[in-house]
Amino acid sequence: MEDKILESIAYVLPAAVTGFVAYYMFNGFINNKNEEKKLAILAQRKKEALPTKLQANERMLLFCDRINPVKMLMRIQPISDNTQDYLQLLLANIEQEYEHNLVQQIYISDKTWMAILAAKNAVINKLRQVSESSNSANDLRENVLIDYSKSTPPTETAIDFIKSEVRALL
Repeated sequence: MEDKILESIAYVLPAAVTGFVAYYMFNGFINNKNEEKKLAILAQRKKEALPTKLQANERMLLFCDRINPVKMLMRIQPISDNTQDYLQLLLANIEQEYEHNLVQQIYISDKTWMAILAAKNAVINKLRQVSESSNSANDLRENVLIDYSKSTPPTETAIDFIKSEVRALL
């Protein structure tokens, strides 16, 4: 009887070991294939999203360029000699540009978006600050141009963030 039990164990044990080994090998193989499929799908999604992200970064770079105070003052002429009227025109232009590009934040990083918002707010604050000491619309233009000839506009910092994000995407 002992011989039959030992003989049964001698047959069953190798079969069980072989079964477990086969199970773990096939399980590992199937898991590996699933991971490869997931990575392929992820790579395809990234490939499809890249043009949209690049376009969003292009639009935000254009936004920063358009609200650059020096360029904006050259593009937007005063409608009257009143400082507050001109200031409101400039601020309305900035807000219009911002609202037009607001949805782009979905496609850019939070860090870059915060840099863009900081640049926008810095430009608005500087325009308001300079307008307080200006006597006319032309005086406001001159004071802003003089002020920004001494320092780098905050929009340049935001543009640097955008460029670094694009480099990371590519």
